[in-house]
Amino acid sequence: MAKPGSRNLITDVAGIHVGQAEDAGVRTGVTVIVPEEFSVAAVHVAGGGPGTRETDLLSGGRLVGGVNAIVLSGGSAFGLASADGVMAGLKAAGRGFPMRPQPGVPLPPIVPAAILYDLANGGNKDWGDTAPYAALGRAAFDAAGVQFRLGRAGAGYGARAGLAPGGTGSASIMTADGFTVGAIAAVNSHGSVRMPGSAAFWAWPFEIGAEFGGVRPEPELHFDAEDWGAAKANPGLRENTTIACIATDAALTRDEAERVAQMALAGMARAIRPVFAPSDGDVVFVVSTAKRDLPEPRPMGIARIGELAASTLSRSIARAVYESEKRESGQ
Repeated sequence: MAKPGSRNLITDVAGIHVGQAEDAGVRTGVTVIVPEEFSVAAVHVAGGGPGTRETDLLSGGRLVGGVNAIVLSGGSAFGLASADGVMAGLKAAGRGFPMRPQPGVPLPPIVPAAILYDLANGGNKDWGDTAPYAALGRAAFDAAGVQFRLGRAGAGYGARAGLAPGGTGSASIMTADGFTVGAIAAVNSHGSVRMPGSAAFWAWPFEIGAEFGGVRPEPELHFDAEDWGAAKANPGLRENTTIACIATDAALTRDEAERVAQMALAGMARAIRPVFAPSDGDVVFVVSTAKRDLPEPRPMGIARIGELAASTLSRSIARAVYESEKRESGQ
């Protein structure tokens, strides 16, 4: 029977580290996912207003097809600079895309990034000529490890999920035959994560134990198809985004990783309503550490990993809001 890993975090995937950094005054933050080795990766962009960096490198037919790190950041377009700080940390560690070594020539780190909009959340954005994001990216990289905080942390520090507090969430699943899939999400969605007229999360069917409160919808619950519950009332373009990363130890090709990313998007649809709207910038990355070979037939194995990614992502989204609400209530 499949069950969460020992941490119930994306870092249950061996070889994956996560670091986070926040600026409380600006009310923003950065999350970085760092595999121990250069890893196959892919991305799928679903929202109508995304903000990304170097995602073209992960498309089919490109030279690279892998990453040294992935960055999720607040700050809208300013936040894309957080990848500069992560690149600086990777360069200092001698890590980058494995091109032909030349004396005195650094290896260029491959660091795709995606951002969410938190500029109008009341924090002090008067930072002068230098935005804080490159420094936050470096701090997050330096802090990378297997333990990290959920809720008001990292890229989700200044986020809102509909009318609820947003945040950063993570979850994992381990199969009976030893494969691990993990997810991390920074949730700043237009849509609501809860069912209209209920305290139950949309993701409740996928909850394991009481990882986000164990609340179930009332049997008599009904709602209008046009009722979006606690969604944001007046979403602006590019102001609402859920950005996420899936990691797995299953050995995937770049094309297979892209299929898993496409399947993982179902996890957003299970956890947020509405989602992928014109005002959303929803993005999902996938990283394969390639620790375990998939058995034949491979298409069935990819379908299995993709479905585990979707359900684990939906749990991560609910955990982001649940943990933020716990902090706000002082629990």
